[in-house]
Amino acid sequence: MALWSSMEHQSVLLKETIDMLDVKKDGIYVDCTLGRGGHSEQILKRCPQGFLYCLDCDQEAIDQSTKRLLKVSNNFKCIHTSFENLKEVLAKDGVFGVDGIVMDLGVSSPQFDDPSRGFSYRFDARLDMRMDQSQEMDAWKVINTYDQKDLFRIFRDYGQDPNAYRIASQIVKTRQQHPIDTTFQLVDVIKSCLPAKVLSKKGHPAKQIFQAVRIEVNRELLQLEIVLQDAISLLNPGGRLAVITFHSLEDTIVKRMFRDVAVQKKADRRLPQLGIEKLEYELISKKPVTASRQELEENFRSHSAKLRGLKKLGAN
Repeated sequence: MALWSSMEHQSVLLKETIDMLDVKKDGIYVDCTLGRGGHSEQILKRCPQGFLYCLDCDQEAIDQSTKRLLKVSNNFKCIHTSFENLKEVLAKDGVFGVDGIVMDLGVSSPQFDDPSRGFSYRFDARLDMRMDQSQEMDAWKVINTYDQKDLFRIFRDYGQDPNAYRIASQIVKTRQQHPIDTTFQLVDVIKSCLPAKVLSKKGHPAKQIFQAVRIEVNRELLQLEIVLQDAISLLNPGGRLAVITFHSLEDTIVKRMFRDVAVQKKADRRLPQLGIEKLEYELISKKPVTASRQELEENFRSHSAKLRGLKKLGAN
């Protein structure tokens, strides 16, 4: 039976990601975003003499995925931590170089689909949005304690919402009367200050605001900058890094950091040239890999997904 046919619920771009990693039988690998274990399961099947480290800040994800992975092998270790601690947790095990790293960014489908987690405007729940349920900062604190200036900033920068100022102002006015406790209450506040022409547009009017709050709660972009820098430095010669993004803010960071280490800088012809810059890394593909037509039809979440890969030059 084909390796992929047994998977009932595949991660987005699963086959493309695993192919990009080019897993070695005896390699050391890291899944920085374990989730429900889709990538980890396939890596384990390909490295029977190797080892896999699985990181996730969601303890529920670790508990569920551990059972799944044990059916394949026991040469793995799950660690409940944010992926910005990548270097630290590996160093504790005496690991300072790896053969491959995968990151599937953003919120997992089970998190979105669990009403109690408060990630989605489709369900009414307390404003939460924490990937790590042990942390104190949550969406309720952002919406009910941030001043108007900071709300505007995150709605503009993380949500790229053209109505950021108007929505931030309305939130502050509303919470002076009563707290904004739930996802539906927040949706109502957002809708109440938007003109009809905006409300009639395709797509949910709260989508960008919910994205912005989620990014703020989980420090997603700040952590991404840290983990990418560390992941790149951890690659052994021939090692590969594969990253899946789901919105332009993430993809821009990945694209920039990959190009910084894998693309020759344009020379200033007005200055004397000191020779060609020697690069340690190369892009696995110049353009991002996107979902096939079949996957687009089967999984709506794949529509915005982009996969980028980086390889450290040297021995394979």
